[in-house]
Parts: sequence; structure tokens; C-alpha cells
Amino acid sequence: MSAPTAIDGRTRVAGIVGWPVEHSLSPAMHNAAFRALSLNWRYLAFPVPPDRVEEAIRGLAAAGVAGINVTIPHKTAVIHACSSVSEAVRAIGAANTLVPDGAGGYRADNTDAAGFIRSLDEAAPMDLEGRSALLIGGGGAARAVAFALRERGVHIVASNRTPERAAELGDDTVPFGSAALDRATATADLVVNATSLGLAGDLPPPELPLAGLAGGQVVADLVYRAGGTPWLAAAAERGARPVDGLGMLLHQGAAAFAQWTGQEPPIEVMRAALGATRAASE
Repeated sequence: MSAPTAIDGRTRVAGIVGWPVEHSLSPAMHNAAFRALSLNWRYLAFPVPPDRVEEAIRGLAAAGVAGINVTIPHKTAVIHACSSVSEAVRAIGAANTLVPDGAGGYRADNTDAAGFIRSLDEAAPMDLEGRSALLIGGGGAARAVAFALRERGVHIVASNRTPERAAELGDDTVPFGSAALDRATATADLVVNATSLGLAGDLPPPELPLAGLAGGQVVADLVYRAGGTPWLAAAAERGARPVDGLGMLLHQGAAAFAQWTGQEPPIEVMRAALGATRAASE
């Protein structure tokens, strides 16, 4: 890996906005990639409270920040501060990547959808056409997953605490409750947790399904944490094929990196940085 380039007047800055954002692994991943390619870039975390999102995005654009990632809970709010949106953002209704538009603002894109599919293809490759997925959640990440799976011909059964959100995402819906989710899990080929459940605690969240796992299903958890999530570990013990949220983080970040820098992202360097940073926090 190359030595870090000194910070000077030509250093370009990218970063991530969220609330909170201190736990993000993105700075370690992107800074490792910049070093590997000897790019004079730095990546920072910007904690932005929900009532200052549009103000913050316009300020970062005015300061010349060369690329922005967006995490919860700002993936919808940032759209209103951008000059244009990609087809993916228009379809999903959420953005996770902002790219300078050449006129002092940002164009909004969504690399979460592509990142999820790439992580799924890498960790648990399967022919998705005609398969059934149980999707739990209704936020920006869930919308990106629904978009990606529908593009691959998957029948989506959605569940959310707010039934109207589930209806927007799924071909069918089930109530958000352990009994209903366990029944839906029993007939699903793929189960995706796109909520924040599991971000803390030592036991699988009781809201997430386990009893319906009969072995062989693919179970993906978009939450990533040191040692993996208890729910994903419990699913694997029941014979499920686990897909860790770190893969989606890696591949969505790599897609954003390519847009900002015009360079081929060093995937293995970025993967190693994520693994080392997570291991250090265990």
C-alpha cells in the first residue's frame, strides 16, 4: 500500500453525512483506497442533525467537497438539496451518493441497489428469477433492495410497522409481527432485514423471524457490526446462508468511489480495510 499523500492546497475532500455517523466504517474504507492509488484525497465523517440537512449539503457543495455518501436518516432529505437525480434515485426515492454536477451543486445517485445485488451474488450466488423474498423494513435501504430485487425478477413480500410503506415496496405484504414473519419466512427463498434492528444488543431482536427458517434460505442483514449481528448468527445456526451487511457497504462504496475519482476502485484493499476496522472494534 502506498504511503499517505501529504495534505496540501490540492487535497480533495469527500465524506459521509448522517446522524449519528461516528460508527461509520466508510472513512477507513475510502481512505485506504485513496492511499492505495496515491490519490491526494481525504474522506471525513460529517454528523448532520436532521433539521440542517439541506443547509449542510449546500454548504459542503459551496466548500468544494468532491463527493458525499449519505446514511440514515438523510437518504430522502438530501434529494431536495440536489440539482438533479439519477434514474435509480427517481425509482427508489432515496439517495446515498452525491456527485458534483459541475455547476456548484450535486447530482443525487443511489449505489445501494447495485451494492446489495453485488454482495448477494458474491456471498450467496443464486438464480433470482422467479424467487420469493421477504423484505423487512421501509426506509431508504429497503427501497433500494426492493428496486434491485425487482430488477432481477424476484417476487417481494414486504413487511413494515407502517403497512402503507410495505404496500409501496412489495408485491404482497404481511403484518409486522413475529408469527406472521415466521410464516412468511418458511416460504421465502431470501429474507432481508433492512431495518436498524440488531444494531445493538447481544440477542437476536424478537421482531425478526427465526422459527420459519428450515435451512437453505439466504438471509441477508444490512446491519453491520463487530462480530456480525446475533440474528444473522442465529439464522446461520439454523442452516441459512448468511449475507453480512459489510458486503453491501463495500460494493456501494466502490461504486461511489468510481464516480467521484474516475478510477477503478481497489476492491480488495477496501475489503481488507473494512475487515481490519471491524475486527479492531470487537
